[in-house]
Amino acid sequence: MLINQIDFAKMYQQHMQQAQRTRKEPEHWDKKAQQMAQNCANPNDPYLVQFRELMDFTGAQSLLDVGCGPGSISLCLANQFKEVIGIDYSGGMLEMAKIRAKELGISNAHFEKLAWEDNWDTLPKVDIAVASRSTLVDDLKTALLKLNRQTKLRVYTTHTINPTFIDENIIREIGREVIRLPTYIYAVNILHQMGINARVDFIKSPNQGGFDSFEAFADSVNWSLKNMTPQETEALYHYYHARTASGEKIPYPSRDWAMVSWDVVDEADLTL
Repeated sequence: MLINQIDFAKMYQQHMQQAQRTRKEPEHWDKKAQQMAQNCANPNDPYLVQFRELMDFTGAQSLLDVGCGPGSISLCLANQFKEVIGIDYSGGMLEMAKIRAKELGISNAHFEKLAWEDNWDTLPKVDIAVASRSTLVDDLKTALLKLNRQTKLRVYTTHTINPTFIDENIIREIGREVIRLPTYIYAVNILHQMGINARVDFIKSPNQGGFDSFEAFADSVNWSLKNMTPQETEALYHYYHARTASGEKIPYPSRDWAMVSWDVVDEADLTL
């Protein structure tokens, strides 16, 4: 089979099904809203700084932030636009975004409870749309089309580079099967098959050293894998101490991202 014979949109959906990736309910994110506002919304965060530097604001007066969370991107960019709209399906995230907007004195941003799967007809078309770290959806082609359809000028999305959120060796060490998720390359190929030649840039996380305690290491692994059993925690304990005893420092997991961006293409010119 040649590459032009592959239906990347369908392959992405099959990959997601094979990975048994289930959609997290809004309540899951509601509980994490306050913590994420602290961890992900610092305007000096290297991710936010690089995201902003990669954008072209020329001629843009309005922004849509899809999967906005606590307003990490939308509030960071609010001073570039006359109007900013953030949407998310987590009421807790939206409430945190509104609190932060008030604290920051930002009056041109408003937030609505909408999911990727919802009808967006009530939203106005915007000049720029962003989807930051919110693109691991069930149907990527439909999501990318919605962004293109909702936008007048440019779209910026970020996707994972690595297929797992933690080192695969750690997953195997605790006895779990390694489940690899789709990465940014699907977005590039789906857009290409639709007639959109996307640009790809990379947002690199700074090297922040390694874990100073087993507790911090275990919390990080559990954040990604969820619901670790006592047996898995014990295996992780032995893994951690075996390496630290030999002088090896266990590094923080990579949080590098690929920015896939494009100039909006009229839907009549797309290959659907």
